[in-house]
Amino acid sequence: MEVKKSVICGVCPGSCVVDVNLEDGKLIDIFPAKDEPFGALCLRGKFAKEILYSPDRLKKPLIRVGEKGEGDFREASWEEALDYVADGFLKVKEKYGPESLINHSGRGGFEASTSDFLGIVNPENRAVPGFFLPLGSPNVSSVGSVCYNSFGAFAPITTFGVYGNSILPDIANANRIVVWGANPITKSPQFQFHAIQVAVSKGAKITAIDHFKTDICKRAEEYHLVRSGTDGALALAILKIIIEEDIYDKEFAEKWTEGFEELKSYVASKTLEEWAAIPGLEPEAIRHLTYQIAEEEKTTLVMYTGLEYSNSGVQTIRAVYTIWALLGKIDIPGGILLNSPAVNRVKEIYCEKPDRKPIGANEYPLFCELMQNAHFMKFPQAVLENNPYPVRGLLNLGSSILTSYPNPNKFAEALSKLEFFVVIDRYFTEDCKYADVVLPATTYFEDESYVVHGPTIRKRTRVVAPVGEARTDIFIIHDIAKRLGYGENYPEDESELLERALGSKELAEQLNRDGFIKYPMAERTFKKYENGKFRKDGKPGFPTPSGKFEIKSSLLEKFGYPGLPEYMEPIESPVSQPELAKTYPLILNTGTRIPTTFRSQFLNIPGLLKMQPEPLVWINTDDAENRNIANGDKVRVKTKRNQVKFVAKVTDEIPSGEIELNMGGGSACQAEAWAKSNTNHLTDDENCDYISGFPIYKALLCDVEKLNPKKK
Repeated sequence: MEVKKSVICGVCPGSCVVDVNLEDGKLIDIFPAKDEPFGALCLRGKFAKEILYSPDRLKKPLIRVGEKGEGDFREASWEEALDYVADGFLKVKEKYGPESLINHSGRGGFEASTSDFLGIVNPENRAVPGFFLPLGSPNVSSVGSVCYNSFGAFAPITTFGVYGNSILPDIANANRIVVWGANPITKSPQFQFHAIQVAVSKGAKITAIDHFKTDICKRAEEYHLVRSGTDGALALAILKIIIEEDIYDKEFAEKWTEGFEELKSYVASKTLEEWAAIPGLEPEAIRHLTYQIAEEEKTTLVMYTGLEYSNSGVQTIRAVYTIWALLGKIDIPGGILLNSPAVNRVKEIYCEKPDRKPIGANEYPLFCELMQNAHFMKFPQAVLENNPYPVRGLLNLGSSILTSYPNPNKFAEALSKLEFFVVIDRYFTEDCKYADVVLPATTYFEDESYVVHGPTIRKRTRVVAPVGEARTDIFIIHDIAKRLGYGENYPEDESELLERALGSKELAEQLNRDGFIKYPMAERTFKKYENGKFRKDGKPGFPTPSGKFEIKSSLLEKFGYPGLPEYMEPIESPVSQPELAKTYPLILNTGTRIPTTFRSQFLNIPGLLKMQPEPLVWINTDDAENRNIANGDKVRVKTKRNQVKFVAKVTDEIPSGEIELNMGGGSACQAEAWAKSNTNHLTDDENCDYISGFPIYKALLCDVEKLNPKKK
């Protein structure tokens, strides 16, 4: 038996360091690496062997022989499949024009090299701004059309002037940690949660804000539960108290903010009682929360994507950031830290930008401008209505579209109407049924690449040989691009990959030799906006148009949106639609992560399924009793759009009037109960955040009823 220490886990993009036991080149056991700052092993990682060697793994290229949607394919060689792919896309281009082609990426394809060269996460650090751009298409897209970018781009850019990866909580030095709309214990990897645990062991206190009693709420000194979709109103109530009780940082407000007086007028438009009634908290509870945040200088903020999915998600996140700004807790020890501008590693290859705008630019212009992406929520419109022009070819890398997007029937219809559709994945997802070609990809255990751990680049060493004929994502991309005439845009092999990712042959050799490269880190300084260390041009201030922290965003106003972080009542709520609420009296929430899955992945892995074999709906004890529902009953969740079956989890951890649904089901490769339970049949592709275009996965109206056991 060979023991191979300090390899990078290959289950997800989290890049935890693990120890593995190998026998005859096969993975036998896996453990968290000891004495490693990035050593960790989550529940999914414990079942890495089952994931890696699952009989459901795609092992050979497949070419469709039946009708779309039937899932009838034949095996093919890589040469035949790749030639067929290139020919198919070129035919679409010739028939409809280059803008008819679009590529889409998901969390199954977020390995570091794929992200860097395709620019999936950060458009400021990518080699080619769009796979089909050399052919003349403006359409590059990702699951960022429904996740992360409100938190990671739109809110921070329109407020601080930077992407969210330049803003981070100083957990290590905080005395109070406010966790708002996040549950760090379910984050991948769990390094942030571990940092919180260490801080708490040293005396830090947690305050949690959410719509139900999450794991972090149970660990908090105190927690506050708000009505889903109303966090923005709570933030504005806090701002009202800060301003009207004169406890804000006057020097920061006067010198470094834009829009303070306008915000002051806006929060004064309602009484504290009126603001408090919206999220459903008592005014004194909000006043207590405000003092708690304000009085402890070292109060940091932990947020993630939980606040994105209301009709004013971007503005809600901006309002929360404004609390910390006005209290003077920006770039101070124990508060919110700002990072100096990062140096991009990957050199962008010049491609002439086409005249046509990407799809979604008319509806969500700020999204398309900041992300340099098409908005994939408008993909069905382009396919089914030729609006703004016909889209007929799609390359889908590591994304399960039909489990991730609202109204999957509409997306399935769009996939069925494509003239050419290619999927690159590890498993035969629901999307694959509609594909013309399916190409088998490796897990990260089978890749030779690199990972990024802050200032350290670490070598990802191949742990096992590829299963079947599976290939690495980025090299599949290269091979397709080569046949389309621009293979030089992407690395052809591992050595070229490292040289281009690191910027030099010397650094690639160092990485191969030492296993890591550590870039020098400047000593941490604070209040960088005062001395020019927060802007690339070296001038004091923030990298916004005004040079200030923009409470009132000039960029939002430029694109026709309100500049202030105004609250908007959810379009489908008991308040905005009281008549509908008579039929659907409960508030639907989805998206809470469970430890056995990674988004929609691993719902076919037996070891993980033993822990949760069926999708659950969390329902309050009183609400369940009123519907004659007991824990473990099979139930039907209904909205005005559709109905989906779940198993009831009756609990007081969720407040009366709200439910929480497991998401991720609805794919052909999953266990039967999950495959038949697609939460997104209940959601609405037309109900979106007006800035980001993100669908409202939380704050919808629904009801739950017990299934008749005599009926199937």
